[in-house]
Amino acid sequence: MADKSKIIFGNPMSAKDYKKALQSKKKFLKKYGDDSKAAYAAKLVENATLTAPLGVMDIRVNEGTNEVPFDTEKGIIVGNIRMGFGHYRISIAMASAAHALGYTPYWMDLNSYKGTTCTKVIGGQNDLYSLGSRLSQKSKLFNKFVWEPMNYEGFRQLSYNAADQKNAELMAPVFHSVPKDIPLIGTHVWPAQAALHAGMKYVVNAIPDNWPMALHLAEGATHTIQTHQSYMGYRILNGFKKKQVLKPMPAKDLVYTGHYIDHELVANIEKDCDARMSRKKNGEPMRFLLTIGGAGAQRELFAAVIKYLLPAVKEKKAAIYVNVGDYKAVWEELTKEISGLEALSTTHFNDWDDTVSFSENALVAPVEGIHAFWHENIFEAVYCTNLLMRSADVLLTKPSELAFYPIPKLFLKRIGGHEKWGAIHSAEMGDGTLECEDIPHTLQMVSLFLNEEATLKYMCDRIKANKVAGLYDGAYEVVKLAMAKKSE
Repeated sequence: MADKSKIIFGNPMSAKDYKKALQSKKKFLKKYGDDSKAAYAAKLVENATLTAPLGVMDIRVNEGTNEVPFDTEKGIIVGNIRMGFGHYRISIAMASAAHALGYTPYWMDLNSYKGTTCTKVIGGQNDLYSLGSRLSQKSKLFNKFVWEPMNYEGFRQLSYNAADQKNAELMAPVFHSVPKDIPLIGTHVWPAQAALHAGMKYVVNAIPDNWPMALHLAEGATHTIQTHQSYMGYRILNGFKKKQVLKPMPAKDLVYTGHYIDHELVANIEKDCDARMSRKKNGEPMRFLLTIGGAGAQRELFAAVIKYLLPAVKEKKAAIYVNVGDYKAVWEELTKEISGLEALSTTHFNDWDDTVSFSENALVAPVEGIHAFWHENIFEAVYCTNLLMRSADVLLTKPSELAFYPIPKLFLKRIGGHEKWGAIHSAEMGDGTLECEDIPHTLQMVSLFLNEEATLKYMCDRIKANKVAGLYDGAYEVVKLAMAKKSE
């Protein structure tokens, strides 16, 4: 196999950058060990949260031998990591689309294999990313001089990809017992890179966000993107070596698909948008869904919005869903800070049956007050937002992966410069606001949604029109592309 850190899409790396890539791999080997000769077993087990609704089976590595055979005809692997909630959410969308199309989705989380060098490397990186996200919300100086530049330009450079490719070589051993002819969709670049290093034959690299960065390159895979702006940026590797004009990505390696969205959400767009407008016209409480990201940041913004909406909740003009993911401490901090919050709230904590029941009833029954959701299980923590989305009127979120979902959206301040392009794209598509970069502008948009009909109607109309145009069909298209690679 060609050294993917020396030449990237025909663009040679400098000796200095290649040496840095080698040193990066060497550092991780020294810190986490070398398991390149390990013959890890792989087995399939049911996923407690996702098997029932989506047919998902987990691929477990280094936990014993397999009793359930892999389906090499209908099976498709969704390769992912937990780094924040975004990549898990995209993975769920892929699994949902695969299930709807008649395939068997296999869930392969490279950050879940205890004892392997792969998981140790990813876990260390994940801890650093989460810390950086939280610090960026607490320190304006750190955000301005470290976090924003790293997420905006640092990850954009080919030199970063060169180092990642070397590090991904350390992740390949977990694929030892996985059949190499099952198509794999990577919803983070590391599973895609690792799969290629391990000899997986049919790899699709589903790129997130709307800001082209070399971080997301996995040469040898088919790259898919959600926006036309991203297509052009990746096609010419725009800015990947600062102002240098680079050799472009081959056209065959890059495919525009549209947004990566769950089948259940896409199939019900018209029904859910009509229900939103019906509630608005009937004067029912407007439902605001606040969802915190996997890094656990933005509690201060949550608090400001909840305080602002409390009078409307008491007057039954508004209702609030708060999903704190797997960060129970965030809810505890909110209840301490906001007087009267606890008295108005119903908690749905660590009871998945209760959460599913609430989300189903909310589609047909009135909702009042404040409903808080916390789940210790990561799948439940992430999927909770997906279930609540259908019955919510407005989603309040930072402009990351949720920027692409078919629900009216109010965008909170970003965490990392790359995220701002998600809000820009959504505003252009008409299904979300501009990014609200401070609390006053956030509350201005909350007021518009709450006190008038025009903003909600505009977004609902655009969402229905976008569906007709195929904007939200990306997950289906990625799955079809991955399965088609077997017949090329």
